[in-house]
Amino acid sequence: MKEVRFFYVPDVEPAGELPSQEAGHALRVLRLSAGDEMMLMDGCGMFYRAEVASVASHRCYYKVVEELPQQRLWRGHLHLAVAPTKTMERMEWLAEKATEIGFDEMSLVDCQFSERHVVKTERLEKIVISAVKQSRKAWKPQLNGVTPLRQFISSSGGGRKYIAHCHNQIPRLSLFAELQKPSASADATVLIGPEGDFSIDEVRQAMDAGFESVDLGPSRLRTETAALSAVMMMQLCAVEKTLKKR
Repeated sequence: MKEVRFFYVPDVEPAGELPSQEAGHALRVLRLSAGDEMMLMDGCGMFYRAEVASVASHRCYYKVVEELPQQRLWRGHLHLAVAPTKTMERMEWLAEKATEIGFDEMSLVDCQFSERHVVKTERLEKIVISAVKQSRKAWKPQLNGVTPLRQFISSSGGGRKYIAHCHNQIPRLSLFAELQKPSASADATVLIGPEGDFSIDEVRQAMDAGFESVDLGPSRLRTETAALSAVMMMQLCAVEKTLKKR
């Protein structure tokens, strides 16, 4: 049986056209033709069973056969804020794997010891979309550009907020243990610093703004590994609590 392919279409219409990049994949790689079945996803919680209506040159037209609302797998909003690494391949790996695991938002923050201060997010966005399709996620994570850490701290929203760091002179709790607490908010934000860690002043600024000081375990992790570990912890705890509520 032929596998049904997923395509990302932000603004699905009853009858419409695939975005150019998706159309190229459908026609040149998959060689779809009129009558072939496909699945569309809008990144906002809806799948659509559709079929190819017609093809012309590099364009692929579809018609929706059935709307398939999806159920969220976890409660709350899971937000990762991370200082981008000097090598962008490591951030691309993080964006892909974190999306496959499942989270809601990624923000890039510029810290005192950051190795990279500017990031063009277009390629990261494409990687996130590809991972959404591959992992069959109904919601596409939001990707935010680089923001100074002080600005991010001062504008962060509600829910539980954590800053993970390695400074032994500042008491730290276990992130996983804190996330597992029944009283923990369904909304969680975790800050992950650069290879040189946050400065002590940055940690204290975050704590003054309501962030809780945490660690990710006994091992000292690289930035992208720490960030992925934080996503996994948030996701596991959020899914477990959601299942208990059902």
